Parts: sequence; structure tokens; C-alpha cells
Amino acid sequence: MRTYSTKPADIKRTWHVIDAQDLVLGRLSTVAASLLRGKHKAIYAPHLDTGDYVIVVNAAKVAMSSNKAERKFDYRHSGYPGALTITSYADLLATKPEFVVEKSIKGMLPHNRLGHAMAKKLKVYAGPEHPHTAQNPVPYVIENARRVSQG
Repeated sequence: MRTYSTKPADIKRTWHVIDAQDLVLGRLSTVAASLLRGKHKAIYAPHLDTGDYVIVVNAAKVAMSSNKAERKFDYRHSGYPGALTITSYADLLATKPEFVVEKSIKGMLPHNRLGHAMAKKLKVYAGPEHPHTAQNPVPYVIENARRVSQG
């Protein structure tokens, strides 16, 4: 019996749409990162990019659990002395919700060339519309996800 090794020609990529409305950010990110890596496929190999494309819509309506929007901060530094910029996630969700979701998902991917190639297959949109209808994306429902009720 020979060991099967996945070849790039064997990889079939599909497009998935995830609706982020009222989903907790961390649970959404783990599912999306798993789809991008290809861990849901039988041909998964950690050294190959076997993952699918992921479209996340309604990123502006994503929820953060346990008051994290006010307690968690994003840090940016330009490299100059005294140029540290600190922004709360509540402000980021109001101004750049795509950045919050992208940063969370990219943080769960490998931090090398392979991870950068996987991150290019991630498309995040703040509203419910996306321009990828020609790719025939399949809706992906996250089961057993904790949804935060707005009300």
C-alpha cells in the first residue's frame, strides 16, 4: 500500500458564504480559518494550500462576547518614537468592521508564505452584498454557534 500525497491538480476549490450577523467573532473566525486551510477535506495536507474561498458578509453586525469591544484594543506603531496608536474594537467595528474580521481570521492562519496564500482567498464585506455571484458560492451555516441576540 502506497501513501497518498495530494497534488495541486487534485485540489478542487469551492466558494463558501458565511453570514456573520449576530455570530461571535471568535467562533466565526475558527470556522472560516478551517475552511481556508482545507481541514474539512479528506485530502488535507498541512504543507499545501488545499482550502476553499470564503466570503464573509454582514461583518458590521458581528458580535463580540463578554464586553470585549470596549476592553480589547488594536495597537499600531509607525516606527517613530511616540507614534503608538491605540484603537478600541468598538471604534473599529463602527468604522472598519472588515478589518476586525480579517485580522481575527488571519491570526488563526499560519504566519508564513502558505498562510499569506490562504489569506488571499478570504473576502470580507460589511454589508449583505458581495460581487462574487459568478463563482456560485454555497451558503455555509455554522452549526451549534452561539448567536448573540440584539434586543
